[in-house]
Amino acid sequence: MSVTDIISLFGGLGMFLFGMKLMSDGLEQVAGARMRSILEFFTQNRFIGMMVGLIFTGIIQSSNATTVMVVSFVNSGLMQLHQATGVILGANIGTTVTGQLIAFNLAEIAPLFVIIGAVMYMFFENQNVKKFGIVLLGFGILFMGLSTMGEKMTGLQNSPKIVSMLQSMKSPLVAILLGFVVTAVLQSASASVGIIILMAAQGLLAFEVCFFLILGCNMGCCISALLVSMNGNKDAKRAAWIHLLFNIIGSLIVFIILMAALDPICELFMKISGGDVGRAVANANTLIKVFEVALMFPFMGGVVKLTYLLIPGEDVVPEEAYKLKYIGNRKNISPATAVIDAIHEMQHMGELARENLQKSMEALCNPDQEKIEEIYEQEKYIDYLNQEITDYLVQISSLDIPMADGKMVGGLFHVVNDIERIGDHAENFADSAKRRCEKEIPFSEKALKQMQEMTEMVLQQLDYALNMFSNQSLAYMREMLRLEDAVDEKEKRLRKAHIKRLAKGKCTPEAGVLYSDVISGLERVGDHATNIAFALRPENQEDFEDMDEEEE
Repeated sequence: MSVTDIISLFGGLGMFLFGMKLMSDGLEQVAGARMRSILEFFTQNRFIGMMVGLIFTGIIQSSNATTVMVVSFVNSGLMQLHQATGVILGANIGTTVTGQLIAFNLAEIAPLFVIIGAVMYMFFENQNVKKFGIVLLGFGILFMGLSTMGEKMTGLQNSPKIVSMLQSMKSPLVAILLGFVVTAVLQSASASVGIIILMAAQGLLAFEVCFFLILGCNMGCCISALLVSMNGNKDAKRAAWIHLLFNIIGSLIVFIILMAALDPICELFMKISGGDVGRAVANANTLIKVFEVALMFPFMGGVVKLTYLLIPGEDVVPEEAYKLKYIGNRKNISPATAVIDAIHEMQHMGELARENLQKSMEALCNPDQEKIEEIYEQEKYIDYLNQEITDYLVQISSLDIPMADGKMVGGLFHVVNDIERIGDHAENFADSAKRRCEKEIPFSEKALKQMQEMTEMVLQQLDYALNMFSNQSLAYMREMLRLEDAVDEKEKRLRKAHIKRLAKGKCTPEAGVLYSDVISGLERVGDHATNIAFALRPENQEDFEDMDEEEE
């Protein structure tokens, strides 16, 4: 085999891996955001979760992407550990779809997919069409890579030493280790199995050894989720270990069965595959996974308990420590969950800002020096979150995230800024409370009652805003718009009443300045709350404003 043939062989491998990556990423871009919502909703029941995981993985052609997404969901608190098990089981079957496609050997029509995909990507403006173009382009490149590899592997058949070396690989343990290492390096069981199918079809691998290579591939594909979970919470680590334990236990059982009856099993698969070795390997890959899932499904509760023995205890975070709650490992970001993690982290930041706002007004109305210090300390935490989340948004804006998520990133920058400004207003109120304590500035009962009433309105407005933002919901849209008008009107009425009190000498100048600053600040907090509520749905705000005008 010449140097040129070797270069072409590796070039074909590069095309195959790139095509698979392109196709998987394109499918995740098109379906990622929608499928993520489905994953969140349909995972209460383990069986339904398994079916969703199977379909989702079959669509995006990557169990790695699914399991990494599940680990991210568990880390974010969007999914409980028992819910994750069903999706992980389904992902293990769904990933075999790629092998079935490869077994069809569509190399002859692959260039057609490439040209159609290229035209869709280059000459259409619609982003959905472009993404589907990337999928077709990746699909075509994948099979062209396979074709190139197949042609050059024919040369390997003429090398007695290489054929003898490959076919002499009789040790099941060596085959399992090789499959594990190759898959861990390629980060794709589908890619590894595709190479095995091709080599078996070329006669370079004995069919018997392919079973053990597949078992190694099954375990090697767990590495991605383990890496992502390393900087996550303990439940995220347990979710990754569920995936690994399932594959280890399932592979061990299949290994024992194969060692006891390898020859009749090989004959059975060749018979049901019509004597096509490539198809037989693809079928073996699928049926092994189906068998493992059917076998392990009733015992997944025990597997979950086992992860608690391997990863004992609960997460303990010192109160004084500044830490992101939902955004995990910044080096291994899952594009499919990047935006949802940011939204939940911002929800957490918003809750802290709301708490500070409430505390600051309580400290202002009922002077409390200890509470003022708590507000200052929590404001430092809010500032920390603001910086970290902003850096994270900058980072994910350069990723190839799902289209629906990409449209939200700009709005998220505005939201984190609005939340930070609410925190600043709370700090300003704390400053006013401190000044009132130090100078013993009096407030009338009426002024205190008015400020408390307006505070309650703004806190309610902020509750609605955070709910609409985090759930991307329209549930409180009418209430939000009406409350915004009510807060504006309240501020105007209180300001007029305040001017009358000043004119009658019922309010000291120092108390007047504090009062005026507070009601003005509360009104601005209401504006920021409105911005948060409509940041991801600006078009709906106009629609509902029109509806409110019609009702009036």
